[in-house]
Amino acid sequence: PATHISLQIRERLSSEAHTPYAEILVKSAAFGRCSFGHESRSLLRQLFEMSFCDVRKFRRFWTVAVTALLLLPLTRAQDQIASADTPQNLKQLSLQELSQIEVTTLSKEPQQASRIAAAIFVITGEDIRRSGVTSIPEALRLAPGIEVARIDSDKWSVGIRGFGSRLSRSVLVLIDGRTVYTTLLAGTYWEVQDTTLEDIDRIEVIRGPGGTIWGPNAVNGVINIITKHTRETHGTLVSAGAGNIDQGFLNARYGGGNDKLSYRFYGKGFSRNHEFHPDHRNFDDWRGGQGGFRLDWTHDEKNTITFSGDLYDQRAGESVVATSYTQPYSRVIDDNARLSGGNVLARWTRSFSAGNDLQLQGYYDRTNRREPNFEDLRDTFDIDFVQHWKLRWRQALTWGAGMRWSRGNDIEVVSGLTFLPAQRTDQLLTGFIQDEINVVENRLTLTVGTKLLHTNFTDFEPEPSVRLMYTPTKTTSIWAAATHAVRTPSDAEHDFFLSGFIATAPDGTPFFARFNANRNFKPEQMNGFELGFRQLIGANFFIDVASFYNHYNDLFSEDITGPVFLEQAPAPEHLLLPARFGNGLKGNTKGIEISPEVRFWQFWRLRGSYSYLHMNIDKTPGSLDIGTAPGIVGSSPKHQLSIMSSFDMTKRFSLDLTYRYVSALPAQSVRPYHTGDVRFGWRATQNFAVDLVGQNLFQPYHYEFGTDPGGLVGIKRAAFAKITFTK
Repeated sequence: PATHISLQIRERLSSEAHTPYAEILVKSAAFGRCSFGHESRSLLRQLFEMSFCDVRKFRRFWTVAVTALLLLPLTRAQDQIASADTPQNLKQLSLQELSQIEVTTLSKEPQQASRIAAAIFVITGEDIRRSGVTSIPEALRLAPGIEVARIDSDKWSVGIRGFGSRLSRSVLVLIDGRTVYTTLLAGTYWEVQDTTLEDIDRIEVIRGPGGTIWGPNAVNGVINIITKHTRETHGTLVSAGAGNIDQGFLNARYGGGNDKLSYRFYGKGFSRNHEFHPDHRNFDDWRGGQGGFRLDWTHDEKNTITFSGDLYDQRAGESVVATSYTQPYSRVIDDNARLSGGNVLARWTRSFSAGNDLQLQGYYDRTNRREPNFEDLRDTFDIDFVQHWKLRWRQALTWGAGMRWSRGNDIEVVSGLTFLPAQRTDQLLTGFIQDEINVVENRLTLTVGTKLLHTNFTDFEPEPSVRLMYTPTKTTSIWAAATHAVRTPSDAEHDFFLSGFIATAPDGTPFFARFNANRNFKPEQMNGFELGFRQLIGANFFIDVASFYNHYNDLFSEDITGPVFLEQAPAPEHLLLPARFGNGLKGNTKGIEISPEVRFWQFWRLRGSYSYLHMNIDKTPGSLDIGTAPGIVGSSPKHQLSIMSSFDMTKRFSLDLTYRYVSALPAQSVRPYHTGDVRFGWRATQNFAVDLVGQNLFQPYHYEFGTDPGGLVGIKRAAFAKITFTK
């Protein structure tokens, strides 16, 4: 144990015996078998001081420090000094209790996570706090099977089971049931999806299709961000921090009320530095502010009302290509995107009896995107109704309907990027029904249902689903599912004209390529098949395995539609290569996701995840695609691995370590990389806490995803300190 670890560390550091590292690490390991006294805490403080001060030897130190600290819990199994009732503790539920957490994403009705016939993972608010992340996309890395890559300081690529891209076009994202998927470009603008992270209760992630309940675009997954009930946020919370990348941030919240009426208000602001640019075009600095409120009213034991709203304003640095039919024909603009907007939501829930209730929800969302090459001003109205009936013969019926209108005004900024018509209203009408049949009580459950949807781009599209759950014991479940899902067309495919300058001909005539609108763009189709297994082994080990095979038709393609010709208008006269967005690809994906968790002792939690993805995308017969398939396949990693170790060193000190490995993205010119994060927490008093966080620590910078225009942007090593006051 401690002696063996000490010898290993001495051997590893033999070439640097003149430094204090060996002595400090060896003493730290030796003290590991005892409870942490004053001397050992002092040694640990020295470790962390050196980790941020001695940059020249940082990399070697970090490797050894991680080894020692990962092994440290093994040397102190005799002294479980962490107290379960302290705020700084892991707030650990047992693994059995965690498996019984109720989630709502799959059926819009609370269900135990372990009894859901889907690949679901719950990121708790405590997980987010212990990880040290500062944004929602970073928090999503805690779930298996999600591909999160930072493009630059203010942009991410997020995908589930492939098809990673900046806008995550095949993933539906919701915040408290409010859809944040935009019909303009088919996806989610991650930079404006924000809230105070301390207010997030959990993030429910479904890997695989969820269209039966949620409708279009929930093809590869659903991400539902759920904030805390206002009863849980009474009092004052203020947190602030600063570092080399997160230059400064401030979050403030106040809540109050009683058992019937409770509320909270929050405000936040941040300023973020640019990442590493080899060409020194440091365009991606980012700053913004957001505020909002939530009110929960329990009128009586049967009726509850929720009312909430948010406002935000940001300046997000970006680099774009502006194409014009007049000189200069193409130029790169480094400027700020002005992003602002807000939303208001109201939800009424009436409960008749256990398992019998109805819910009516409506929201309004305003989005203003003023980017250097286009502007989108959008108003969205949404109404959603759902009812749950618990019937005789062990059946539970759920049905509902919804309507959405999204009015967009897309202002032309450069002539090479236009929407025609510039003003239009996108419509969505949906209805669904789902029946859950308890075939063998507490053992075998069959769930069948379908969603029927209609948009201004499509006729009626069904999304049927069949799911089977078998629970031979209380701690084991086996499930299977077959689902059909669709991604509906967006304005970008149906009404979009995008030009790119290629070259100037020898006679001086400019040469362009242009993607024209395709009024016949069809919905993308997916048939998915899944098989999963969960088991709690004893009280200390839990494993969740999910496998899948998905077949796709009518996938997005970039088609050349004719030969080069001389176009007169718009002036001046120019050569044009015509193209359009089409449905010229098909393919399949398959893979497996494994996420184990171990709880040897109360003070130590060890989690891991591994995901494997194989993609095969090809042209359909007669396709005019110019070669989109390799770009799709090569933008998602085949392998992802993460290991997270969290433990409480004392009643006041906690430590969280994260290791991540991501395989190569050939289409993005990104090599495989591995990196690590660390969070050290100190709860000075009941109301005051300090966090020291290091991110991406293994290299000065690394690349995660490509950007256009320009080359790759390196994601820097980062560190920041955060203080939190609660009362």
